[in-house]
Amino acid sequence: MTYTQSPNQEINQVAQAFRSLEVDEQLALFWFVYKEMGSSVTPAAPGASTASSEIAEGLFNQVKELSHEQQLQIQRDLINKVDTQISRQYGSLSDTTKLLFWYLLAQGMDNGTIIPMPENYELSSTAQDLLNQIKQKEFEQQITIFRDYVAPMGAEPKSGAEV
Repeated sequence: MTYTQSPNQEINQVAQAFRSLEVDEQLALFWFVYKEMGSSVTPAAPGASTASSEIAEGLFNQVKELSHEQQLQIQRDLINKVDTQISRQYGSLSDTTKLLFWYLLAQGMDNGTIIPMPENYELSSTAQDLLNQIKQKEFEQQITIFRDYVAPMGAEPKSGAEV
């Protein structure tokens, strides 16, 4: 199931504000969203299939095997749409599968298999305001914001042997 950007202007503005943050601040905000709402934003996605879960897990497992520095660089590359193999693989996923992948990364940060947030990290006031805006939205709106946020990440997939 392919997802298109929400027609809701307010939701689009929140997702756009999320993307306008500096890359590491985006990663931090996503982490704080997971910590605050992870129990309600479960692997989240309405419409997620077993196949989506397996695909997201396969990509997550590739990232999990790397050093913490490489894991962080991959996350930055996804946000910056850098053309790497993992970024192209991510780019070929459905929006729901992309959301599942980020959820798995957050879980990995929680259990130590993915590079953790620095201790005592504090969000900027702009990111904190965004977090507060997101927390005030209804669940479906939150999911829509997250999908709109993660959907354009990654690089364009390439055909055939170039993948």
